[in-house]
Amino acid sequence: MTGMTTDVVLVVPAGIDDETAPSGGNVYDRRMRDGLAATELGVREIAVAGAWPRPAEAARAQLARSLDGLPDGAVVLVDGLVACGVPDVVVPRAARLRLAVLVHMPLANDVSQPSDVAAELDRREGETLAAAAAVVATSQATARRLAARHGLGDVEVVAPGADRAPLSTGSAAGDRLLCVGSVAPLKGQDVLVEALATLADLAWHCRCVGPPRDPVFTTDLRERMERLGLADRIRLVGPQTSEQVGEMYGDSDLVVLPSRAESYGMVVTEALAHAIPVVASNVGGVPEALGDTPDGIPGLLVTPDDPAGLAAALRSWLTDAELRHRLRTAARLRRDALEPWQTAARRMGDVLTAMEVAP
Repeated sequence: MTGMTTDVVLVVPAGIDDETAPSGGNVYDRRMRDGLAATELGVREIAVAGAWPRPAEAARAQLARSLDGLPDGAVVLVDGLVACGVPDVVVPRAARLRLAVLVHMPLANDVSQPSDVAAELDRREGETLAAAAAVVATSQATARRLAARHGLGDVEVVAPGADRAPLSTGSAAGDRLLCVGSVAPLKGQDVLVEALATLADLAWHCRCVGPPRDPVFTTDLRERMERLGLADRIRLVGPQTSEQVGEMYGDSDLVVLPSRAESYGMVVTEALAHAIPVVASNVGGVPEALGDTPDGIPGLLVTPDDPAGLAAALRSWLTDAELRHRLRTAARLRRDALEPWQTAARRMGDVLTAMEVAP
């Protein structure tokens, strides 16, 4: 970046600072806002309330007014959750702005929505991204998908950062399991419950942390836990503050991410920041987040939506002390190689600055 000051306008969904509604996208936006502000870039945040990516008219009007109020040539980074569902608002205003769209996850990836809704959101996303001066993804896997799906040229990648945290105390038995994520079909807690039901002969307990995004799914999940006799071994603890989640990482042995889709999987690097191995679905950018070390990868990758495969990986972890030692060693090595959030923010700043000076 040059020594001159550039103002960046960051357009995000309202509530990214609300710790009662945590999400990877909110954390990314918040850390990017704060990280950019620590560079020579001036940052102005515009938070737009609404049920994105399918907002009501009032939210659409607020977004339109916000963009209309910016000067020609303004450097604008818009969260894709806001931008990609409303091309009729964004596209006509993109030409006079230096507008970048940040895609956390392609809109059609949400497995809980009807196929016709997913197809329409996918179409809108493509229209929006085609009009942007830059498209930023959070993983190489997502960048490739967006480029292929929507016929885009270069898609920039700014992966999430991860600041090293205190080492987990852990336990020799490795029986303290932690699952972090919104309780919803996309995150696959039902797959985890089915997998753990086949491990009743082993000692373990599991905490699932995250807000109940889908009430029907959450109710069904609790009923399934009761039916399988797991209600006293799996706890749905609901949303927690970042400090509380950090404490839970601090006394966990293994993090499990049974998602059906992930653009990156920040939970993976959050776990590795504490040197905790991860068992995760082999989807999207998760292998990138897990990374590699001279001692191998710091976890196990499993097929998504496969309770038997997940159960086999968990059984291996719980019964094989040598495997636990190897994965813990790899996790400590990976922890040392994690890039901090400020490095990610500088990379984003480079993308935005280059966009600003592009002809």
